[in-house]
Amino acid sequence: MLIDSHCHLDFPDFSADLPGVIARAKAAGVTGMLTISTRVARADTYRAIAEAHPEIWHTIGTHPDGAAEEPDVPAETIAALAAGSPRCVGIGEAGLDYHYPDAAPEAVQERVLRAHIAASRETGLPLVIHARDADDHMERVLTDEMGRAPFRAVLHCFSSGPRLAEAGVELGLYVSFSGIVTFRRSHDLRAIARAVPLDRILVETDAPFLAPEPHRGRTNEPAYTADTARSLAGTLGLAPEELARITTANFFRLFDKAAGMPPGAA
Repeated sequence: MLIDSHCHLDFPDFSADLPGVIARAKAAGVTGMLTISTRVARADTYRAIAEAHPEIWHTIGTHPDGAAEEPDVPAETIAALAAGSPRCVGIGEAGLDYHYPDAAPEAVQERVLRAHIAASRETGLPLVIHARDADDHMERVLTDEMGRAPFRAVLHCFSSGPRLAEAGVELGLYVSFSGIVTFRRSHDLRAIARAVPLDRILVETDAPFLAPEPHRGRTNEPAYTADTARSLAGTLGLAPEELARITTANFFRLFDKAAGMPPGAA
């Protein structure tokens, strides 16, 4: 059994055939999917998808690309939305992304991230963290916030440098690998994966983005979690079945609310 720990099933890419997407995932051994929020304003959409499909859970939060649109959503609002949805098992994704020149100001992104950390603490649900071209700033924020009070989190779709991975592990975070780890030129990322403790590793698609080999150029979907897991298993010197067992156990340890609603449980 595999879990796609991060996908975006509300995106238009899947609107015409979500039952088919789920069926293909299950046929590939991917029995559960976590669809990730990018805007708090779309909370009802995520909840509806998860409640209609017992293979799916969801989160609630604001992606850093949307920080300028939702700069001041209180932690209490995020926490209340999470508490009001039985299949909401996490907070986020939230984080820091300085890749694009028109990104929200750093101060705004940091404020939004810290609000999500507060919501994670309030609810006890893990935070899904997005970090891109912001390693040093992200490490400072996480270290500061963890020093104030602990919270649980995952660095999703990891593509940062080794120091952020090390810092995340030191702070008790999980690290999730996407199809990027299968790309031929991702030698440095595979080295980072080998350094992450096995009990902290997750797998994901980040669908519809970043389809793994041998599907590059196509729309990514949860079924392709199996390809990423197979490649990552080879990198780590494990049998695919063993990596599936490890990452599934890790998922349910981190997203422990989902453990009470296993895939297929309405």
